[in-house]
Amino acid sequence: MDDVRRDPRTDQDRLAALVTVWWEAVDSFTRLLEGIGEDGWRTSTDLPGWDVHAVAAHTAHLEALLAGRPHDEGEVGDAAHLRGAMVSFTEQGVLARRDHTPDALITEIRESATARHARLLADPPTDPSAPAPGAFGAIGWTTELLLRNRPLDVWMHEQDVRRALDLPGNLDSAPAVHTTDYLLESLPYVVAKRAQAPVGSVVRLAVSGHPPATVVVGQDGRGRPAGPGDGEPALTLATDREGFVLLAGGRRAADRVDVRLSGDAALGERVLASMAVTP
Repeated sequence: MDDVRRDPRTDQDRLAALVTVWWEAVDSFTRLLEGIGEDGWRTSTDLPGWDVHAVAAHTAHLEALLAGRPHDEGEVGDAAHLRGAMVSFTEQGVLARRDHTPDALITEIRESATARHARLLADPPTDPSAPAPGAFGAIGWTTELLLRNRPLDVWMHEQDVRRALDLPGNLDSAPAVHTTDYLLESLPYVVAKRAQAPVGSVVRLAVSGHPPATVVVGQDGRGRPAGPGDGEPALTLATDREGFVLLAGGRRAADRVDVRLSGDAALGERVLASMAVTP
């Protein structure tokens, strides 16, 4: 984010790369699920109201939709974690699969993803701004947004399962790097709009394995990548990839993540409290 350059790849190459990352994420996630014992499926995750079975059911639901299968309508109740239309929509898919066996969920994910992958290879997407298919296009998503979001969602949920079952791993894969880079793009918004950093403030976030992201709040109150003339950071945050994803993914609060802070402590607290950008 310090040095923004246009991606030199063609639109089709860029979209094809996203398909490859998503396919890798699905394969890794289903391999993990295959090794879970019977008791592990009812283990709670960091996601309110969802155990391991629910996380797998959610993934099965969305991959089935993308493969062209119908959405599962149903009542979701008024549980505290059901905030917003999209969350309620995805909860319907989870509840529809609450009695499915683990093998059935794994099979559904694999069969749905395989069908979609075959279509994407046979007829590769070329227009990033084209509406996404089905329900995703109906909420305004483009093809590129969908293809960017799917590997993030699948890999994040793999990590939810790994943390729940104390099975750390897959933190250096292509989906892990994609997810972290993607979430780092939210830093200007987090600093300027959510944390309300003063005009002229420079904030740097160093995540291990990634170039530091440095943003400045402009005179218009909006955040942008900082340049050489913007001065030194008033605040620097440093953490590893997992720590950043836990914060940006809304999985854990800052007091449960190893983050090193130097500079403006009050601004640092506001930035950390504002970091979560996924529902």
